[in-house]
Amino acid sequence: MTEVQDVYRRASQGFDAAVRSVTPDQWSAPSPCEQWKARDVVAHVVEGHRGVIAGAKGGEAAPLAADEDPGRAWEEASRALDQITGEPETLAKEIDGPAGKMPAGQVIGQFVTMDTLVHTWDLARAVGADERLDEDLVRRTYEIMKPMDAMIRQPGVFGPRLEPPAGADLQTQFLCFLGRRA
Repeated sequence: MTEVQDVYRRASQGFDAAVRSVTPDQWSAPSPCEQWKARDVVAHVVEGHRGVIAGAKGGEAAPLAADEDPGRAWEEASRALDQITGEPETLAKEIDGPAGKMPAGQVIGQFVTMDTLVHTWDLARAVGADERLDEDLVRRTYEIMKPMDAMIRQPGVFGPRLEPPAGADLQTQFLCFLGRRA
């Protein structure tokens, strides 16, 4: 197992648990992401996965279709990305990332993992599921994201950083850094 695969699996397991907790009537529940419903959160994560898969393996990244089952789409995208994380040659391939061309492993290990982790909380919050995130993964991701503060404040990325309450735990600090009220 590669390090990228280990980190990705830990993040995807949390998101998978949140997706599996969604009941059919909850797909339209509002999420903490402005103007996004629970379905939109999953669609965003699936589309991000599909983009990395297309970059690493070729093909086109299709958005989640209106009639597509978000749970099934997540299962397929996460399985395909997990496979990539076990292929050192594919992880070394240069693909388009948020900061330009970079190895697929770096895109997955930093950005896909972060996106999956924070949207685990968003989806769980939207549907009333367990909001606890893997503490080691939160620590790792928070340390990676801190130096990217200016980049992630661009429109359409993350909202303004919020001040965490006094004595806040690491997860709350991380979520506030990413503009979430925990």
